[in-house]
Amino acid sequence: MRGLSPRELRRLMKRLGMEMKPIENVSRVIIEAEDRNYIVENPQVLVMTMRTGDTVVQVFGKIREEKREEKRVLEIPEEDVDLVASQTGVSKEEARKALIEAEGDIAAAILLLEARKEG
Repeated sequence: MRGLSPRELRRLMKRLGMEMKPIENVSRVIIEAEDRNYIVENPQVLVMTMRTGDTVVQVFGKIREEKREEKRVLEIPEEDVDLVASQTGVSKEEARKALIEAEGDIAAAILLLEARKEG
């Protein structure tokens, strides 16, 4: 059995209601997973659209993995900001900055602000 030529393959795909187009000039594809990223540099990317409206994306190239660094978002409760501001006599903005610097530790934030007043 012989293989299909590119022309025959295009005709067959058209009869089946499939359309395939390349995406040109792609420099990088990044797939973000929970704990790592998968990176393909200078890939070839093909998009295949089916009659049903579904889309398949094919990425060709050498893949490398990178571990993702954890980005922790520190949420500072407004009550903590109010407490630190009232105890130290600083603005809420300064109290919030001190709490962020102290990683949410109220006592450490108060000590930090008091030390700044003295210094």
